[in-house]
Amino acid sequence: MTAKPVRAKLSTTVALENYQYLRAMVSSGHASSVAEAVDRVVTRVRRIENRRRLEQATADYFESLSPEALAEENEMATNLAAAVKGMEFDREP
Repeated sequence: MTAKPVRAKLSTTVALENYQYLRAMVSSGHASSVAEAVDRVVTRVRRIENRRRLEQATADYFESLSPEALAEENEMATNLAAAVKGMEFDREP
């Protein structure tokens, strides 16, 4: 049995089209309630933001490497790609 997540009370107003979107998520079965729809949307946005930050940090790191270090990183990347083939990282929490 999975424990329920801790919930915080949120009382606010949103744009009508956003409320309609949340209600549509409930109506279509993508969420069981408006609260769950909000959680799903926020989780999706956080995942996108986290990925963007990771992409920027990765780009900054590789731009700072010497040519020798970059060649070593490329070799490790090739080996790692072979090791994780078939994993679906978007399904990881």
